[in-house]
Amino acid sequence: MSTIAGQLNPAARTAQSQAPQPLPEKIAALVQEARWLLVAVTAIYLALIFWGYFPADPGWSHATQVEYIANPGGRFGAWLADLMLYVFGLSAWWWAIYLAFLVAWGYHRLDGLLKGDRRPFLIATAGFLVVLVASAGIEAMRFWSLKVTLPLAPGGMLGYEVGRFAVAYLGYTGGTLILLALFLAGLSLFTGLSWLRFAEGVGGLIEASGFGMFRLWETWQDRRYGRVVAEKREAVVQEKLKKIEAAPPAPIKIEPTELAVPAAPKAVARAE
Repeated sequence: MSTIAGQLNPAARTAQSQAPQPLPEKIAALVQEARWLLVAVTAIYLALIFWGYFPADPGWSHATQVEYIANPGGRFGAWLADLMLYVFGLSAWWWAIYLAFLVAWGYHRLDGLLKGDRRPFLIATAGFLVVLVASAGIEAMRFWSLKVTLPLAPGGMLGYEVGRFAVAYLGYTGGTLILLALFLAGLSLFTGLSWLRFAEGVGGLIEASGFGMFRLWETWQDRRYGRVVAEKREAVVQEKLKKIEAAPPAPIKIEPTELAVPAAPKAVARAE
């Protein structure tokens, strides 16, 4: 009845005709691939400008005029790298990792390879933000003396504020422990890593390595014992050979014996 009413109602037909139609499956797949390709290129670009950061290039934290831009990302890359390294320090590299993770996430989602991973995208992004903040704080608190070229300091402006807050309210050691716990928890939410399974895997690897080393040690012991026995046997043989060479045994003399062959009776009778 509703279908018939819709056909008879011009307004309903107009609304249905103006409703957005879904893209064909092939075109939708191409759009998805193009989007993930763009994200992958952005991740590579961020890694490139972070790696090629040069403090003399014009950036967000300072203005300068140079004839040659050393950053491989050009003037915009130098400015963006200066901004992100100023705010996050070395933890800005997490942004490139995050984009690479998005590419892997989207590719696996498209191919149905993450059937067991039911984490919502917002949960993974929240975990990344926790990792970013905790990493910047730990970097500012524990790696402040790191000799690296940065526009501000290790941890950047964010790490400085997080570290200052953690030290003021939790102490130096307590703040480090809390930030480390937040970092591990955020990494678990971000990547879907189960630390219990990770610990079991590491324990299994250590156990297998221990058994393997023990078997190698037993094999080496067996070979060493075999070499010792062979050396002792060779020494005994050489000792016997020396005794034989020093006092050779008397040669064996074989005396000829005369054999009496009896004559046949017929031959004797014929001879007579």
